[in-house]
Amino acid sequence: MSESNRGFTRILRAAAARVPEPRSAHRVLDRLTHPLRADDYSSLIYPLWSSRELRGEIVSVRREADDVVTLVIKPGWGATPTYQPGQYLGIGVLLDGRWTWRSYSLTSAPTSGRGEYSVTVKAMPEGLLSNHIVGTVKPGTIVRLAAPAGDFHLPSPTPDKLMFVTAGSGITPVMGMLRSLDRRSGDEPFPDVVHVHSVRDRQDVLFHDELRALERTQPGYTLHLRVTSEEGRIDAQQMSRLVPDWSQRPTWSCGPSAMLDELTRHFEATGRDDLYVERFTIDRNAGASGGTVTFGTTGRSVELDGATTILEGGEQVGVQMPFGCRMGICQTCVVGLEEGHVRDLRNGTDHSPGERIQTCVSVACGDVELKL
Repeated sequence: MSESNRGFTRILRAAAARVPEPRSAHRVLDRLTHPLRADDYSSLIYPLWSSRELRGEIVSVRREADDVVTLVIKPGWGATPTYQPGQYLGIGVLLDGRWTWRSYSLTSAPTSGRGEYSVTVKAMPEGLLSNHIVGTVKPGTIVRLAAPAGDFHLPSPTPDKLMFVTAGSGITPVMGMLRSLDRRSGDEPFPDVVHVHSVRDRQDVLFHDELRALERTQPGYTLHLRVTSEEGRIDAQQMSRLVPDWSQRPTWSCGPSAMLDELTRHFEATGRDDLYVERFTIDRNAGASGGTVTFGTTGRSVELDGATTILEGGEQVGVQMPFGCRMGICQTCVVGLEEGHVRDLRNGTDHSPGERIQTCVSVACGDVELKL
């Protein structure tokens, strides 16, 4: 590309970033350019300019650890940085010719104006997209976006006293909350926050320097770092000694299922209902028998064991059903259950014909037919 063409493209990008997209003009152009749409032409000039879908551009890739990166994403027209700290962002990346979607916790604080999103991604052993993102994705990559969503966020007004309990990459949604509290502390006091964070080894601590800096600049923030390879996992009794007033603190927690299950049992045993959890994984040992799953009018079916989700089974035989987070949070994968019974891996609940189920967290209990 010549220098003059590059300069012209920069001017167009700058103009597009400032000017709302002319939707009515697109409708006129769509008629004139049929069968191609105006988007097909405007995206050649500015890839983030689309009226059909939300798009974003990865503007930086920051390595947090060998297997963790933070993506900073510039949203295109129609996207908004207005969200609740702790929510997640759906991201679609073109991988092997297909748009592959996952949801990742937002680690950025909401801003006024167009702003940018940031998500922090850890490569998982069987994570097709997470491994691609951590190992391959470069700045300049265009991604598709789904609007921020999720119920794991701080209320308004924020409690005067609260606690965060996190482990490993479970710190990511809480990082968005902490950054938001820090940003708005000029207008209102930083609350009394106790943060108990566990990692396997010291080198595994994400955002370590930023957390320690927050301790120095915000007297209301206290960090208790637990290295489990040296000190073992923290239990309820140890938590009581570490945070004597934790019974007075509404708690937000994200991390491994064992930790979340133990916290949940403790809160339930003491009659408390102010524990809010976010799970990144599901327990596949739900005691389901498995069976043959038939995917409605597609005519396709697959034999599944009791640990393979219906969404995964559909993908095995080429049935593309909608999905988002793949963790049972976003409700994108909900379909009708025509025949048979399925079990929810999150809580062991069984669902019967006529109910609507989430395919990303449901496994078969006998033969099943979906309404597609």
